[in-house]
Order: sequence, then C-alpha cells, then structure tokens
Amino acid sequence: MADQTQILPGDPCYVVTHRFAVINGVRLHYVAAEPRSESAIGRAPLCILLHGFPEFWYSWRRQIPALTAAGFRVLAVDQRGYNLSDKPAAVSSYRIDELSADVAGLIAHVGEQKAHVIGHDWGGVVAWAVALRYPEAVDKLVVLNAPHPVAYVRELRTWQQRLRSWYVLFFQLPSLPELLIRAGNYALLERGFLREPVHADTFSAADVLLYKKALSQPGALTAALNYYRAAFRNRRALQRQFDRLTVPTLLLWGERDRYLGLPLTEGLERWVANLRLERIADASHWVQNDAPHHVNAAILKFLAGSETPAD
Repeated sequence: MADQTQILPGDPCYVVTHRFAVINGVRLHYVAAEPRSESAIGRAPLCILLHGFPEFWYSWRRQIPALTAAGFRVLAVDQRGYNLSDKPAAVSSYRIDELSADVAGLIAHVGEQKAHVIGHDWGGVVAWAVALRYPEAVDKLVVLNAPHPVAYVRELRTWQQRLRSWYVLFFQLPSLPELLIRAGNYALLERGFLREPVHADTFSAADVLLYKKALSQPGALTAALNYYRAAFRNRRALQRQFDRLTVPTLLLWGERDRYLGLPLTEGLERWVANLRLERIADASHWVQNDAPHHVNAAILKFLAGSETPAD
C-alpha cells in the first residue's frame, strides 16, 4: 500500500514516508510527514493522528497537508490491528490501556517528550485515554466525534444513546459480525461511507476501495471488532473515577452523527478544565472528511492559540 502516499500533495519543504516501529511489543505502521531538514524536524511541533473504526491512517488525508503547511511534524498512525500494523490475536490486546500505551510509546520513540494528540471515533477514545493516563506527554488534545468516558457511561443510561449504540452489543458475538460485514464485498462498509456523510463527495469509490483493502487484510476485521469486545469485557475501566483533565482540549463534533448523540458533548466542564467545544451543524460522524476546511481551520487555530478556554 505504499502508493497511498501519492494521495498527499507534494511539498518542497516536507517529505512523506511510510515507517514501522515496535512499540509496546507491537509493530506499528505510520505515515510521517516531516521537514526535509534534520534540524527543522527538531523545531517542528509533533502531531499524532489517530483514526477510528473502520479506517486507517488514510482517514487524515485532508488534514496532513494542512498541518504540514502550518509547520507541524505529523505522524498518522495505523493503530494496532489496522492496515499494515500488527494484529495481535487476543481480545485483551485491544484494551484501552494497551492502546494508549502505544501512543505514549510512539511519542518517546521519535524522540519527543510531548505531542499534540488528535483522534477521531476510536482514535478519539484513545486520545482521551492518552491525555488522562499520560498528561505529561500531551501538549494539546483534539477529539473529533468521540465521547469522554464519563459522558459515554452517563448517556448509555438513556434509551436514546442505547439505540444508537446497538452495534456495540452485536459486535460482542463471535464470528457473526465478521460474516455480516464481509457480506457482499463489504456492502455495509460501502453503504456507510457513501450514504451517511452529509456531502455526496465526502468519500469516492476509490476511497472506499482503499478502506476495503485495509480491512480485508488477514486478521484486520477481527482486530477492529476486538476494540469493542475488549472495551465491553473491561467496561469497569469506563466507570472508574477520572481525575479532572487539565490538558487544553478541543472537542469538534459533527452534529449529524447517527451513532453518537449531541448530549455526549454536554456537561464536560466538570471533567475537562480547559475545554473548547465546537459543533459543526453540516457534518456527520465522518466529520474531518465531511467538513475538512472547517475542521482544519479549527484545529490550526486551536494549536496556534492560547490555552485560555473559549467563552
């Protein structure tokens, strides 16, 4: 899949490469967009991009050029189990403590003490966990359509969110979810990418083909579902008492998310001391691709600005 690099526009100041690193006992693949000059790499602030289900690093194709053009060093990660990264067989390998340790380990691996951590969907869940477990390693946190764990537990007590989250229970079944998702050449996946976004051109047929190829690699689909299985089996971790997060945080939320309701964005001030919330009315769950210009502008403004919370 090395030719996927070609979807990123060229920049005379930056080079884009595919790399591998053994982190937390797992070989992770990531795409690095870095200054060509070795001295400039050390001066460029680091951004870690974490994709969700059922995607891979490619979900950030519209953000990587914007971040590099603004002077950031960008690592877009295939999280464990996805695309070219290793796919451990055990469900326990996908517990949130393992996933967050991967990110903290990658930051250290590339020689940095801190990074801006940006995540969508499951990548957002992991990003919350990294900031909660390793606050010293996170400069600023950006989360896109992924709930804070306290808010998710709270809203799961309502029927509205339970109905939205029905698939989480379905994914606990052995083998049947894999069979259904693979049926008709991943027809469910194709329908989700082509019909759920607000804008008809959010995903192309070529985009969907790349997602299918990534998810059809041996062990990849089961690994992706194991995120949900591990979370369900260790759901007490979601119910634990969390310290108030002090890392400056931007929460971006596509309002037309069919899976995650707007109440998940409410009442977070008690748990996040320095929070900016921005809802995007004309965007779905796939917010960074449904509204890329809005998302890019919001992220760049937040990363460049002060740490004072929005009014």
